[in-house]
Amino acid sequence: MERLGMITIGQAPRTDVAPIIERYLEGRAELVQAGVLDGLTKAYIAANLAPEPGDYVLTSRLTTGESAVFSREKIQPILQTKIHELEDAGIRHILLLCTGVFPGLKTNTAHLIEPDLIIPPAVKAMAGGRRLGVMVPLPEQTDNLKPKYSPLGMNPVFGVASPYKNDEDNFHRAANELKDKADLILLDCMGYTEEARELVRRISGKPVILSNALMAKLVSEMI
Repeated sequence: MERLGMITIGQAPRTDVAPIIERYLEGRAELVQAGVLDGLTKAYIAANLAPEPGDYVLTSRLTTGESAVFSREKIQPILQTKIHELEDAGIRHILLLCTGVFPGLKTNTAHLIEPDLIIPPAVKAMAGGRRLGVMVPLPEQTDNLKPKYSPLGMNPVFGVASPYKNDEDNFHRAANELKDKADLILLDCMGYTEEARELVRRISGKPVILSNALMAKLVSEMI
């Protein structure tokens, strides 16, 4: 059976998101998961991988169900190592389970699927000139992510609600902020679930794109 590598920038297994990916694979491939933060404690992450001023800020889920905030610059070497480890295991397709921008990642034999290169142009085509709203987990990411859209001539409005905190009030607040400013909403983090999409759709009354489901549909066409 074909194998699809999936690297989360948090810890594997991603029991929250993996079922979404597997449903679209429809049994055609085995999902092989790896995590950049595998084996690390939350205390270690906070002490050694925390963002510094000017860093690109990321967040992801730990296997405890907690979340951690960390620096792209500090985790990227670990991410590159994980990519090579999956390649060495004979995996030909690797999905990066993060919508963040990671410049300079390399592969030797595998095809690396980077959502940040796929989702913005796809969403631009889907928006068709309509106003785009983007929901992100952290306030710091509203500035980080603007350059991902601006080269495409997009200037989305942002709302903030973390998929890693069990707090519906955040989703209500963010969806209400976006509903009068956007015609289409993108959940721009791989940690958002289908329950989150339905909640934002119900509150805002607008179509909502779930990043991991979009990527799962596209990747399933390659397997």
